[in-house]
Amino acid sequence: MDRPAPDPEKLLSQWEEWERGETPPGKVLANLKTSGMPDLLRSLIDPVGASGS
Repeated sequence: MDRPAPDPEKLLSQWEEWERGETPPGKVLANLKTSGMPDLLRSLIDPVGASGS
């Protein structure tokens, strides 16, 4: 099953929740991981390889 592409706006929103103290660090890390932060970072390092081309 394919995962949806990472949503940078959603990732930023989750990060900002932590900055405001609304979400504990462990929960933020879990949210970032499931929202695609690793995929987004990989695509920035290797845009061609991350797309599967």
